[in-house]
Amino acid sequence: MKVFAFVVSLVIFLVSLYLFSLAFAMVGWELVFFIAGIIGVSISFAIPFHLLKRLQP
Repeated sequence: MKVFAFVVSLVIFLVSLYLFSLAFAMVGWELVFFIAGIIGVSISFAIPFHLLKRLQP
């Protein structure tokens, strides 16, 4: 279960970085993609801090 949570948070983190890069290309939608990237990075860091602490054997 720890590996699954790590993979999910890694995927969310990488998608968030992609959203950051899209913010420079989307005219008129820069703020939306940038904020979505910030929220995604926050979620990807929150998963290990809050979920993995409860999954200890």
